[in-house]
Order: sequence, then structure tokens, then C-alpha cells
Amino acid sequence: MYYRVEDKYIIYEDQIAYLRMRLEQVMEKDSHGEGGGYLIRSIYFDDMLGSALFENESGVDERSKFRIRSYDLDDSFIRLEEKSKKSGFTHKDSAVIGKNCVLELIKNAGTAGSAAASKCLLSEDGFLCKKLYTYMNTRLMYPVNIVEYKREAFVERAGNVRITFDRNISASDDVERFFERDIHGTPVMEKGAHILEVKYDEFLPDHIRKIIDTGSLSRTAFSKYTMAAKWREQNGECL
Repeated sequence: MYYRVEDKYIIYEDQIAYLRMRLEQVMEKDSHGEGGGYLIRSIYFDDMLGSALFENESGVDERSKFRIRSYDLDDSFIRLEEKSKKSGFTHKDSAVIGKNCVLELIKNAGTAGSAAASKCLLSEDGFLCKKLYTYMNTRLMYPVNIVEYKREAFVERAGNVRITFDRNISASDDVERFFERDIHGTPVMEKGAHILEVKYDEFLPDHIRKIIDTGSLSRTAFSKYTMAAKWREQNGECL
């Protein structure tokens, strides 16, 4: 299985402005999105015991989580993803999933009907859809939270580097509103705080490493799903 390095940092507006200026000189902007980035909206899955949350918080060495993801509110292209982590490295499998199937999965979220609704996955292409179907029926996984944020990305072919600024991260547990334009999400970080992600394969080119290594950034084990799940526990109700 193919794994990548994925380092995360909490970052603020002035740091983003500085790094963006430096990165624009040596990296290409991601071709997706206009006007400085694109919107990412994801639904994360967990089971009734909150196993994915427990594994993240406990630092279980080998773990994975499922999510459904859309870009810029475009419901014509939706992906199902399984993100795995082992020994600090990450791997992602993905498959295209249809809007109608997503609607089936979310309309009974958190109820006994969730497993029955998962039958639509058997009509979707790819092994990953069948795997989620199995987990929904054996581990009783179901759609739990929506996480949304604006992403700006830079890429470099050498090392397959991808650097992203993920801004204004918010969460909602009203998963049935996934396809609505405004989900009224609640911020999960302090005001002005965002996430920098640095992803690469075997190596990070020195000139990029020197730009990132400003001395003012500290790595974090931040998980968007964990932050959203903690928010859900604290609120105990839909928005």
C-alpha cells in the first residue's frame, strides 16, 4: 500500500500571507478553484461507539476513516474516500459515488435505517463502495458530521508535494443538509486560526522545506473529524 507523509500545523492569517508570497515563487497553484481556492465539504462516518474518534484521540497506530466529499458544492462529482494511517504515514483510496446514493445514506443517518439505506452502495462502482456497505452492516457505521472549509493549494512535481491552507473550518451534525448551499456550520477553531498541511512522498525538496521552516510553526496532530466530533459531543444537538 502506498503511503505519504502528511504534516499539519496550526497557522494564522499573517503567517498564511507570508508563506503564500514565498510559495508562489517556487510552486504552482492548484488548478482547481478560482479566486484563491475552493470549498470542500465532507461527511464523516463513525459507529455507535465512536470508534473512529477514539482511535484518533488515542493515537492508534493503524486506523482509517470513511468520508464523502464534494467540491465547490458541485453535486455532479462526489467522492467516497477511505483515509488510512499507519506509523505516522497516510494513504487514501477513493471512488466516485452518485448523488442519489448519498441521499439514501444520509436520509436515515443515526437510525436503524442507516444499514438498510446502504444497499445503494452495491450498485455503485468500485471495491470501496462495497467495503463501506460491509462496514455499515457489520460495524453499524453511519454518517455523523459535516466538515466544511476553504482550501488553497500549491503543488510541486518533485516529491509529489502538495501544500494546502485550510481556512474557516466549521462543522454541523445536520448531515441531511449536505447538498444545501448553506449548512450554517459552527467554527471548530479559535477565531483567526487555520490549518496548514504539507504532504509529500519520499522527500520534501530543500527549497520548500526552508520556506515552511519559519521557526514560528509547530506541528500538530490536528484532525478535522476529531475537532468536529468533539464539538458534537459538547453541543449534544443539531445546529
